[in-house]
Amino acid sequence: MASTDGSAGRGRRVTLAVVAIALFALVARILLLGDRIAHWDEARVAYWILDYANTGAFEYQPIIHGPFLQQVNRVVFELFGANDFTMRLVVALLGAALPLAALLFRKRLSDVETVAFALFLAVDPILLYYSRFMRSDLPLAAFMLFALGFFVRALDSRRPRYVHAGIVALALAFTTKENVLVYLVTWLGALALLVDRRLLLDRRPLADRDLSFDREATRERIEAFGSTLRMWVPHLLLAVVEFLVIVVCFYAPRTNGETPGFDTLLSDPTALPAVIGEATLGSWNAFVSQWINGDSQSHAYLPYLGDLVETLVVGSGALVVLAVIGFLTDRYSGERPRDLVAFAFYSGFVSVLGYPIITDIMAPWATVHAVVFLMLPAAVGTGVLYTRGKAALANDDRPGVAAALVIALLVVGQVGYVGIGNVYLDDQSESNALVQYAQPADDLRPTIEEMVALSANNRGPDVLLYGDHLVADSPGSREPKCSDWFNILPLPWYIEAHNMNVSCATEPSGFEQRVNESSPPVVIGLTTDSEFLAANLEGYDERAYVLRTQDTAKTNTTFFVDESRLPRNATQ
Repeated sequence: MASTDGSAGRGRRVTLAVVAIALFALVARILLLGDRIAHWDEARVAYWILDYANTGAFEYQPIIHGPFLQQVNRVVFELFGANDFTMRLVVALLGAALPLAALLFRKRLSDVETVAFALFLAVDPILLYYSRFMRSDLPLAAFMLFALGFFVRALDSRRPRYVHAGIVALALAFTTKENVLVYLVTWLGALALLVDRRLLLDRRPLADRDLSFDREATRERIEAFGSTLRMWVPHLLLAVVEFLVIVVCFYAPRTNGETPGFDTLLSDPTALPAVIGEATLGSWNAFVSQWINGDSQSHAYLPYLGDLVETLVVGSGALVVLAVIGFLTDRYSGERPRDLVAFAFYSGFVSVLGYPIITDIMAPWATVHAVVFLMLPAAVGTGVLYTRGKAALANDDRPGVAAALVIALLVVGQVGYVGIGNVYLDDQSESNALVQYAQPADDLRPTIEEMVALSANNRGPDVLLYGDHLVADSPGSREPKCSDWFNILPLPWYIEAHNMNVSCATEPSGFEQRVNESSPPVVIGLTTDSEFLAANLEGYDERAYVLRTQDTAKTNTTFFVDESRLPRNATQ
């Protein structure tokens, strides 16, 4: 009885430790969450979410991936406003929840391994950086980790509720990003490797194996299987319904009442088949057209692999070494290797090799899909070091203790140095391996805040864009309509969020006319045109910014701000 109480006490302590780690993860992700200026991709998607919130019209666009963030952030924007903090909040909350997934695997892991797994999910620099970034990669990884955990828990407990929870997590993963299919293929491959390993483990000759046929035992197995099947079939059918309901709710178009859509089902239930068809087959056809039949993956493999490995080494190098230690030790030193450890390592390793094939651009965020699973064997590696270090201490083995301490300090040092430096202090630099090249290299925040303040008190055009690189040949459909929209990202997100009025000019004569007529408080042009602009904007403060960490020749942009019209100066 005492043993049971002791086990329950240890279980409670592990649970409390994991919950405490999750709370720490929440603080780490919320801290300065809105400080970094929006990445090109964040701003692009955030603008479309804001447009959806304003118009009520939505349809699945494969180029910006699944609709999860669009549907959820629309509600967030309506409740809490649209800004860089609220834009990233949902992803940050999902990232903070990652450590809790460790509890789902605790029957397959020791207490030390469970806590270490939770800790690595909380502090790994790659997971931390992209938990503070509005993209679908982290939500996808989080939902798939929870789905795997719930399914493993269902196997361990035989409780149907974990199957339903796993299906919900899997369905939500399908709403985040199309490479959820890559996860499923990777998992099938990992399972095949596990089966192969199981076959290799039994090396007895056929003559030594009991191959006799036992009729009674066979009948009992068939009856037991039939009983199990009868119990699980209703739950599996319900799981299919749950999956479809979630997918349809997220993917179904919203038409603002103009044509049949998810928002018109209450007034026209007969549209349900068409809505389901569009949410499922329609979305699938759009996905195939964009990502399967397109040429997004037509690039050289090795440069993409090199870029991904570089990010992995810089962001999670020490933890990846621990993952290798954990996998090899579990595989070769124990009486029986654990399937879960091998499965996680195979999934992470294959993701490292596979993502350079399927990604359309070099992107550090692709490493998220490998790291989230490699953290489990890394936790096993930590358990190995802890056990051997503890044994060395008990045996007064000073070299063994020193070796364990050195490795621990190296891991803590690497994670801490990269986490603090690359995630918080230097989160926009070209030299930061975690930063994708379309991140603005400079901090636009002070100027953006001044633009907001100036537009609030200005009656004419708030911003004037100049130059054929920033201005479109003909009006587009996105605000500001006169802009070459993609060339000025992330500015459209801030312009739309704060209702700024924008005008454009491509020629010097048109520019001078607009300045004389409306005297806009903010003028933006390429730095190559700054000499001409400065000559016509006497009294404006000039600031140069780079809108991408790469391709600076086309994104080196100068802002001219009339500070005399800022509210604080107007009252002096």
